[in-house]
Amino acid sequence: MIDESKPIFVQIAEQIEDDIISGSLSEESQVPSTNEFAAFYRINPATAGKGVNRLVDDGILYKKRGIGMFVAQGAQARLVQVRKDRFRDEFVRPLIAEAAKLGINPDQLSEMISTEGVPA
Repeated sequence: MIDESKPIFVQIAEQIEDDIISGSLSEESQVPSTNEFAAFYRINPATAGKGVNRLVDDGILYKKRGIGMFVAQGAQARLVQVRKDRFRDEFVRPLIAEAAKLGINPDQLSEMISTEGVPA
């Protein structure tokens, strides 16, 4: 399950984000501890902590002293918006730029996308 192309702490943060976006981890629910992540992935707890702390710094998780980490209110909406913005920047804008180079107008591009979305 570990992807060698990116740091493990990033993968842990992304897994938590994915679980929040999908609803597997709801707002105000407790996330697994760094020790649980460390045991599951067979990594150093400090590495797991780095991934969790990244989300704390972003306001996605918060700490209840002596209890653990929890999903913050509004975390799902914030994560969805961040991912939408990233999707636009990484995929949509380059797609539009390439379509313009090829002389594909917006209507043609929309038709191409609609056609690709239809199962065979």
